[in-house]
Amino acid sequence: MQTVIAFIVVFGSLVFFHELGHFIFAKRAGILVREFAIGMGPKIFGMMKGETLYTLRLLPIGGYVRMAGEDTDSVELQPGFRVGLILNQDNVAEKIYLNQNVQNPNVLFLEVERADLEKGLWIEGYDEDDQFTKINVSRTATIVENGTETMIAPFDRQFNSKTVGQRAMAIFAGPLFNFILAFVVFSIIAIMAGVPTYEPIIYDVVEDGPAAAAGMEAGDYVKAIDGQPIDDWKDLSGTVQDKPGEELTIIVERDGQNIELKMTPDTFEESGKEYGQIGVMYQSPVEKNPLKAIVFGVTQTYDYTILILGLLGDLITGQFTIDALSGPVGIYKATETVAKDGIYNLMNWAAVLSINLGIMNLLPLPALDGGRLLFFGIEALRGKPVDRQKEGMVHFVGIVLLMILMVVVTWNDIQRFFF
Repeated sequence: MQTVIAFIVVFGSLVFFHELGHFIFAKRAGILVREFAIGMGPKIFGMMKGETLYTLRLLPIGGYVRMAGEDTDSVELQPGFRVGLILNQDNVAEKIYLNQNVQNPNVLFLEVERADLEKGLWIEGYDEDDQFTKINVSRTATIVENGTETMIAPFDRQFNSKTVGQRAMAIFAGPLFNFILAFVVFSIIAIMAGVPTYEPIIYDVVEDGPAAAAGMEAGDYVKAIDGQPIDDWKDLSGTVQDKPGEELTIIVERDGQNIELKMTPDTFEESGKEYGQIGVMYQSPVEKNPLKAIVFGVTQTYDYTILILGLLGDLITGQFTIDALSGPVGIYKATETVAKDGIYNLMNWAAVLSINLGIMNLLPLPALDGGRLLFFGIEALRGKPVDRQKEGMVHFVGIVLLMILMVVVTWNDIQRFFF
């Protein structure tokens, strides 16, 4: 049960902040957002607030923000349609019924001759007395069909009416918020647990190792190796690893005095390469400083971004296979393992996953945010958009391929963890 809760919190947070980025910048651009969904598939819960439907859906494989004009959600009133109109006190249509079973004495029935629900916002047609009339339509009018109400989307509130920059920002904001979330989580960890100082202080010494034989003790502060200053633990470990089997002269500070120690690192092999080790253990002292916590959040976000990009490069160049990828099942099992190691490790895992989600979504592949940004870039260069039908077909093919990849990765996860 603990794993289920941890997975829901972690996954839900990543998807929520990703979609929140899309949502905020779409609203800033004046785009009508029809739905804010967490999850995919059948709806579990829905709540209408303002002009947006907020939903929780069954399948934990993502989420979406549905913006007006992105799909075929517009309604065209063709000549001959018989509609029912509810007018306000200014004789402006507030509701448009698309069926005739309307139980309202104030309804005005109209046989449509022409209509414009995007730019002009009017309906022309013949009433029940066969009189030709023109009715203006409110910008916030709703269309009612089979009991479901949908707000009309004037053209200036549709996604495609906005500038390339506004549309690109509404799409880019999703991955951007994943990076922001990672930064915030790393910073919170640093504020609560402290910022590692990475000082080259020996935490413990392994018995019978080169360091113990040379007289090194826990608490020693390493200042130099072979005359080269040591600034942090990375310097210390890197220098030792680079000199297997070579005698080292190490200066440590102990009780205010400098002591010279000589030792020869043992040699161990990894991935066909030899490394040195002297048998010491490390535990970084921490410092609770809000300003340094913010810097730590930035550096951790940057470091993990570079690491993930490197792994992605290895995958593209064939150094990793598809078996290295994980889907929802793999993420669930990893979350199960991490959750056992405490809240800080779980938070760190969530931040890393958030960076990964941001990077994956920025890949220039169809159906992903990066693929859509690529089309915006082409539009900016050409001075006109790519044909909507062609772009839609490319994204559709991309969605199908991504679903196939998801099935393959999930099946690999199931075989790896359950068989």
